[in-house]
Amino acid sequence: MQKSLWVFGLMMVFAGIVQAQNRTIDIPIQDLPEALHSLSNQTGIQLLFTPENLKGTRSPAISGSMTAEQALARLLQGTPFIYLASGKDTFVIKESIGKSTPPKSMVLPEITVRDSTGSNSPYNTQYIRSNTSTATKTNTPVMETPFSVQALPRQILQDQQAIRLDSVLQNVSGVTQMPTNQGGSDGFLIRGFSSDTTYRNGVFMPNSLGGGTVKREMANIEEIQVLKGPGSILFGRADPGGIINTVTKQPLATPYYSLQQQAGSFDFYRTTVDATGPLTMDDRVLYRLNLSYENSGSFRDFVNNRSVFIAPVVRFNISPQTQITAELEYQSFNNVADPGIPNMGNRPADVPRNLFSGEPINNRNPGDRYFIGVNWSHMFNNDWTITHRLSAELLDYRSNSLFWFTPVSADGSLERFFNNAPSNHSNRFQTSVNLTGNVTTGILKHTLLFGYDYIFMDDKVKNTNCCAAAPVFNIFSPIYMTGRPTLDPINNFNIGITQSWHGAYFQDQIKLPYNFHMLAGFRYDNAVGRDTVAGMTTSAEDRFTPRGGLLWQPVPWLSLYGSYTENFGASNTLFNIDGQRLPPQTAQQWEAGLKTEYFDSRLRTTFSYFELTKQGIGAPDPLNPFRSRAIGEAETRGFEFDVAGEILPGWNLIATYSHLPFAKITKDRGTEFDDDGNVIGTNLGNQGKRLFLAAEHTGTLWSTYEFRNEWLRGLKLGGGIQGVGKRQGDPGNNYQLPAFVTGNLMASYQVKVMPKMRLTAQLNVLNVSDEKYFVGTNSGNFITVGAPRTFLGSMRLDY
Repeated sequence: MQKSLWVFGLMMVFAGIVQAQNRTIDIPIQDLPEALHSLSNQTGIQLLFTPENLKGTRSPAISGSMTAEQALARLLQGTPFIYLASGKDTFVIKESIGKSTPPKSMVLPEITVRDSTGSNSPYNTQYIRSNTSTATKTNTPVMETPFSVQALPRQILQDQQAIRLDSVLQNVSGVTQMPTNQGGSDGFLIRGFSSDTTYRNGVFMPNSLGGGTVKREMANIEEIQVLKGPGSILFGRADPGGIINTVTKQPLATPYYSLQQQAGSFDFYRTTVDATGPLTMDDRVLYRLNLSYENSGSFRDFVNNRSVFIAPVVRFNISPQTQITAELEYQSFNNVADPGIPNMGNRPADVPRNLFSGEPINNRNPGDRYFIGVNWSHMFNNDWTITHRLSAELLDYRSNSLFWFTPVSADGSLERFFNNAPSNHSNRFQTSVNLTGNVTTGILKHTLLFGYDYIFMDDKVKNTNCCAAAPVFNIFSPIYMTGRPTLDPINNFNIGITQSWHGAYFQDQIKLPYNFHMLAGFRYDNAVGRDTVAGMTTSAEDRFTPRGGLLWQPVPWLSLYGSYTENFGASNTLFNIDGQRLPPQTAQQWEAGLKTEYFDSRLRTTFSYFELTKQGIGAPDPLNPFRSRAIGEAETRGFEFDVAGEILPGWNLIATYSHLPFAKITKDRGTEFDDDGNVIGTNLGNQGKRLFLAAEHTGTLWSTYEFRNEWLRGLKLGGGIQGVGKRQGDPGNNYQLPAFVTGNLMASYQVKVMPKMRLTAQLNVLNVSDEKYFVGTNSGNFITVGAPRTFLGSMRLDY
């Protein structure tokens, strides 16, 4: 059969809905494949078609009460396509012999369909997505994107029971976990460079200054998209390794309800609820509600977590061309700040995995997080659309912890210090406007993007007390405090920082003859930082950032690409109050690669080579060690390989590999002291050292198989491995973390308990061999210990 013969529109909804019934249908003007997806979602019929054949065809807007077949006929009216009936509630879309032939119906023998769910359907079991928006801020096919971008759909999260962002991102090559804020927030290494920020539907979600923030809740995550390499042209100043964008669940016109209960080792309990559907009979108002409650212990002594998460979303379909969506997230959290274990010499200290090096009575981070957002879109005509987002994120929390600056001594004694911040407030306000349009100039087809964004961040840390000495502690015979520490208020201080960022950007995606695709764009940023305690401006920076890419798709299953990108990075003087201004950090990346799709576009591979250089890192001035200069530089070069998708019906696979032979600090300066501790000059610092946690070899393999024969139908088995090579624990390469390989298994069984209700029982076993390993470090002397063998069970009811 022809490659990519049939790809299906959207999911088949509950069996009780049939196409002959009248139903209120509302579909705006859009590309024909998307309109057919929407029709399937609103009516429950199955539509089989080849998207490539329909590409470039626009559908008219339809609205009103009609049968599914009447709506289908209206969508195809004036197009060169007809529909053929094939069994109950199933239609095949094909090209007619003549042009603009009125759609008509023919009857074919009933055929067996592989899948009929769309990308946002709760029943979609695919491991890949054909389109993403993170790389371009437009809905662009991955095979036409001249960058390395990976998408992790919800089915992967379900199969792996991923309850933390860091656990699911191991399915992307070149991304590894970097422990941050003593386990209180998410941190990663991407292409060798650290990043502690993520994005939510393209909205910047930074960490707060005081630490102790909360990890991203996964209950309302539909998909995770990862753009490799610099992304500041579309997202503003960012870390150069890449962009991690979480895509949240949106309201659906077809009702769906899910209740899941998870329970596992170390007193882990988690309950989640997912509900969506229309609030009005005409489907003009839709809702989505996600809830979760977690009460969990840990293999680590004294470590536990309690959280409540509520996320309602309401969408108003004002007209076929205009939609408004309002959303809220509330998260209450109470977790323990766990600094991990120290290093002894050039290796992690040899202590039991459960050893807690903090103080149980002190180390706790309770708080509340609110996210409020409104976004709307309007389609002016077939070619031009505007979208606007407004959001606010509000954080209030307490952050009590302790830390150490040096390795543990040979006798086990560890010198620790308190760092308590009883009152922290972080407020972020964001707005963005994007105008997209399609323009044709001769033989060139343009997709234009004009955008503007603004973000204001206000961080206040009040009455912080640092750094009083903690009681004597020995890792071989730990003794903990029985009362809360009494800290001298004379050591209290306040921190107040505001940041204001403006950005304007333009991008042109051009379809050229002979299946070439070109992308070019630029951005202008202006960023100002102020110390509100000192009452002074500490940074005022602007930057012009370009990027470009070229892709050639000689055949539908193969794409070759190359790209160049620049990056606007972090400020070097945001916290300086001495009046010295340094230029910001910057980065550049060259990338080349190829992408392939096999088995009717169900299996995709991406191979990429990159060279990424980060510049402008602050370091002591060789002529004046008491001053700084932006002279530091680091560089990574390597290969990455990703495979994801379906090999055979029911057999899904993810395989990743990253080879990072070069990851070094190429320019640096360090301060030199005499025997009395006086500054006497500078040296080469860490120049020539390998970047911390940047393993030369990392890789993962994960595969599941869902049985299709009658006797075993509903049974799914799976498993995988993760391997990480030896890593440097700190920038000075003073100690190392050993390489490790861990294995995971899963099994699930699904049964229909009612015609519209399914019950799924699932068991995952993590770290099957009980390997002792280390997740990573904070770049200093905090080492996070990996979990031992862990069992995680689940019962999920879908309706």
